[in-house]
Amino acid sequence: MPTPHIGAQPGDFAETVIMPGDPLRAQLIAETWLSDARQVTSVRNMFGYTGHYKGKRLSIMAHGMGIPSASIYATELIREYGVKNIIRVGSCGALSTDVKLRDVIIAMGASTDSKVNRMRFMDHDFAAIADFDLLQTAVNVAKTQGKAVRVGNVFSADLFYTPQPQMFDVMEKMKVLAVEMEVAGLYGLAAEFGARALGILTVSDHIRTGEATTAEERQKTFADMIEIALDTAIQL
Repeated sequence: MPTPHIGAQPGDFAETVIMPGDPLRAQLIAETWLSDARQVTSVRNMFGYTGHYKGKRLSIMAHGMGIPSASIYATELIREYGVKNIIRVGSCGALSTDVKLRDVIIAMGASTDSKVNRMRFMDHDFAAIADFDLLQTAVNVAKTQGKAVRVGNVFSADLFYTPQPQMFDVMEKMKVLAVEMEVAGLYGLAAEFGARALGILTVSDHIRTGEATTAEERQKTFADMIEIALDTAIQL
């Protein structure tokens, strides 16, 4: 029963899926951390894998860039493949100077300039929040691993190159920790379809200072975020 965007068969995906944006990061996670990893889809070069991590069956599936792309893959995973838990692992841009390059942020909530959740919620504001059990588990896992994390609000932007840079001052004033492009849509989608979702992010660049990691570093590093996500997943 392949879908228009996923070429997998029934049962190919585990109930919990770790979702990076970059297909090559999905490949890296599967090949580095999973045992007996098997590629289950490669439609449009959006790679998906299933294997085991510490004895638990897990899947890794890329979702591309932006809420529309992430929503396509998450919807098909939940509706057609029975996925119950989605943990996004991705990069973000920090706003406050007390948030540093490579810091890990767990998104308790996600504000957005996208209209997708208003479309779901009869044009009213929807509070796009993480599943509490997933959030609490991830925070506890990070503590057990001795990894420092920041927990708070992020902003999911529709445009990477924003025409409203003045919004950065507003976000920082209202304690938004970072900007990314998918979490608000995933939280709304999970609520719509009765699944659970969590976003775990690594600061890849700093909007204020101009510091940035390279594309290769974003693809091949960020192990802290991934290990938090994987050890959270095996407790579900």
